[in-house]
Amino acid sequence: MSGRAVREFDLIQRFFDRPTSQRQVCLGIGDDGAILQVPEAHELVVVTDTLVEGVHFRPTDAPDDLGYKALAVNLSDLAAMGAVPVWALLNLTLPEADESWLGKFSDGFFSLAAQYDVALVGGDTT
Repeated sequence: MSGRAVREFDLIQRFFDRPTSQRQVCLGIGDDGAILQVPEAHELVVVTDTLVEGVHFRPTDAPDDLGYKALAVNLSDLAAMGAVPVWALLNLTLPEADESWLGKFSDGFFSLAAQYDVALVGGDTT
């Protein structure tokens, strides 16, 4: 990656803190955890899938494709369990972060999130 380096909380605010209309999100992205209200008579299904460079993607893959895939693999796991996606967590471990790459990555992630009305409610950046 190249371009201007971005600090963790700036990164979260600029690229991943998007408004949600979901009332069940009591406290979302930007803190150490999310507070979510699960509707009565519903169960919560939680999945997580990690993408590893050289295993699940190539370093030359387009960042928007990678952002899309980061959510898609988890939506696929939810579908396999018969669950309807509502919220997502995103964990990013990057040797360096730059605005151009992150902007494209988040565009890919949120393009798929919008198709399924999924809100990003938290995660971790390292």
